[in-house]
Amino acid sequence: MTGKKTWLFATAFVASMIGAAAPAYADTTDDLLLRLKAKGILTEEEYQALAQRKAEEPTPAVATPAVASAPSSSWLDEMKVVRATDSGVGVQIGSVALKFSGSINGFYVHDKGDPATPANAVVGGLATVGPKSSSVRNGLLPGFLKVEATTNQGGWDVGAHFGIYPGINSVLTSGGANSGGTPQALATAGIDFRQTYLTFGKPNFGEVKIGRDIGMFGQEAILNDITLLSVGTAAGNSAPSNTSLGRIGLGYLYTDFQPQITYTSPKLGGFQVAIGAFQPLVTIGNNEVNKTPGFQGKVTYDFASGGFGGKVWLNGITQKHDGIGTSPSYTGRGFDVGSKLTFGTASLLGYYYNGSGIGTTGLFILSTDAAGRKRDSDGFYVQGTYGIGKLTIGASYGESHLDLAKGEVNPTLLDTNSSWVGQLRYGLTDWVTLVGEYVHTRSEAHNGNKASSDAIATGAILFF
Repeated sequence: MTGKKTWLFATAFVASMIGAAAPAYADTTDDLLLRLKAKGILTEEEYQALAQRKAEEPTPAVATPAVASAPSSSWLDEMKVVRATDSGVGVQIGSVALKFSGSINGFYVHDKGDPATPANAVVGGLATVGPKSSSVRNGLLPGFLKVEATTNQGGWDVGAHFGIYPGINSVLTSGGANSGGTPQALATAGIDFRQTYLTFGKPNFGEVKIGRDIGMFGQEAILNDITLLSVGTAAGNSAPSNTSLGRIGLGYLYTDFQPQITYTSPKLGGFQVAIGAFQPLVTIGNNEVNKTPGFQGKVTYDFASGGFGGKVWLNGITQKHDGIGTSPSYTGRGFDVGSKLTFGTASLLGYYYNGSGIGTTGLFILSTDAAGRKRDSDGFYVQGTYGIGKLTIGASYGESHLDLAKGEVNPTLLDTNSSWVGQLRYGLTDWVTLVGEYVHTRSEAHNGNKASSDAIATGAILFF
């Protein structure tokens, strides 16, 4: 490019910038002239001439930018708008709310049990018997990821709910997610798909649930248990599976996640009732083809007055078992009742259950003898917590009892499982809670055999 052409090009370019630019671009034009001179495109004489011309230009009036009118409602397709949900982690896509929630935990657990001798053999006992063990494991909860899609269609609130529960510990791949632990190389953790259910309802109608979800009998017992956030009794600590026991079998029976069709009423003055038909469970160790479903129901009452609040509940369960061949037929029935009171940062809970032919630890485990005669069982736990800032102090004690069937002779069968729990929790963040815990577990047979174990656990649990 010749010197004359360069001059003409630069002059035209800078002139166009000067003529078109608003005052906000003044510094930009000055900088441009300096850069052209530095690159040798403009001589000193040319630079001075253009700078003088720019200085002599009148300041252009600043045009007020036009305010764009909001798009009309007809232009906006509401069903294609994506917004954040009002709470939780999720998005609102048109009329559908898609929400995600979950939890992850891990604990270092050291468990010390009594030496294995004939004197501490207890069939159904939950205290550890054998050498000391250490593990890095899940607590009573495995991890979980819950996904929910909810909306309103034709005046009905409807929802699809999925709950995936993976653990951190290796388990037997042939035995499912909750099989025995296998802490060895090339093993893998399990995924327990506990929840998959649909719901539909209206405020004045209540809600219907169809699918797999937590049961009613024993539900409040586990959901209010402080060991739900920690470890509790560390059964199987030397080869941990996806979960510990917490207080399961040491004050209440595990409610389990069960296929069900249930109805829950609207709340009326704090009262709410629910009833459902459940997939009948087979008695552990029996051969059964059950002809009718199991049934569970519950009544709850929530209240608050001044600084006090609380909840009272009563649940019931019944199921007929139809045995085949030498397996017996019988009907198991039970109920539980409890109350939780809160005042400020303090809480106090009391719980009791009683049943005939419902077993211990889990539903219909050790529920009859070999002749089909039902065993009675009952249990309780008490619990208190107190919060001081981010620190929560908790303690609980509970027992589960299993009676011999009428006429049964089984001296080493479990009579009582019990445990003491002391716990400290510290809220590190809104999501992360640090936990430290001490647990003493004791098992006793009908002939007086005893076993005990002590566990210390420390770790963290995260909820989002």
